[in-house]
Amino acid sequence: MVDRNSVSSLYREVTQAALLGLVVNLVLGVVKLVGGILGSSFALIADAVNSIGDVVTTLVVLFALRVAQRPADAEHPYGHSRAEGIAASNVALLVIISAVLVGWEAIQRISTEHTVPPAWTLWIAGGNVIIKEGLYRYKVQVGKRTGSASIIANAWDHRSDALCALAVLIGLAAVRFGGPRFAWADEAASLVVVAAIVWTGVQLFRASASELMDVQANPDLVDRMRAAAVEVDGVENVETLWVRKSGLEYFADIHIEVDQALTVAEGHRIGHRVKDHLLEQFISLRDVLVHLEPYPHEHHQNSL
Repeated sequence: MVDRNSVSSLYREVTQAALLGLVVNLVLGVVKLVGGILGSSFALIADAVNSIGDVVTTLVVLFALRVAQRPADAEHPYGHSRAEGIAASNVALLVIISAVLVGWEAIQRISTEHTVPPAWTLWIAGGNVIIKEGLYRYKVQVGKRTGSASIIANAWDHRSDALCALAVLIGLAAVRFGGPRFAWADEAASLVVVAAIVWTGVQLFRASASELMDVQANPDLVDRMRAAAVEVDGVENVETLWVRKSGLEYFADIHIEVDQALTVAEGHRIGHRVKDHLLEQFISLRDVLVHLEPYPHEHHQNSL
């Protein structure tokens, strides 16, 4: 059987990456909010809302990760790993609503007069680009190493934030060096940020909703599980393999074909070897339900 400590280490590494993002986003959010208010830059304020939204998102995800690790009980025989998907879908809606409100405020401000933001606001925006890109690269590595789709998605959120920060930097530079006649560029940059936040929120909601609907897992993962099952002695073929994602973990239902002349006890042992082998090979796999089919299968015999 798979060492469940390996699963705990998976959650631990993902949690550490999330905590790092939480701290960085909190600091960036405060700095950008203060800088936006003092420097009269609505683009920086909008980007601060983005970072603060990421803080809220991360807090919810961290809480969901704790709930997801609770063992199965009488009321939840499949465990609590769905908590992450439920949290993600609700947070996505919150992110979209907050972005729309910020966008509406930006549209209202386009025609109003602005003061030219000070030069130091450019340093805040530029530093934000570098930090967010660094977080993206770090979390992509963690996501690939742990097989965590949520961390990889979070990494791309940081890449989106980096592009937003670049838009803010360009907008601030246009206002700073172009003068009051380019004041609209600040609001235009904030609208770019809003559009990116909405896009990210929609993608997050779609991904979490698909997970809650038990969509089939990534084809590459399914193919690797199928190949691993066939490696077990006594398995003639894999008839059906369904793999569904639940939080950071997966559940699999597999129908294997075994020699129809075997006894029930022999087939049962093969089924257990398949389950144990899959759990050993894929540490993110929570459980496997194995069903036996006779080989040759009936439709094979009918075709002869």
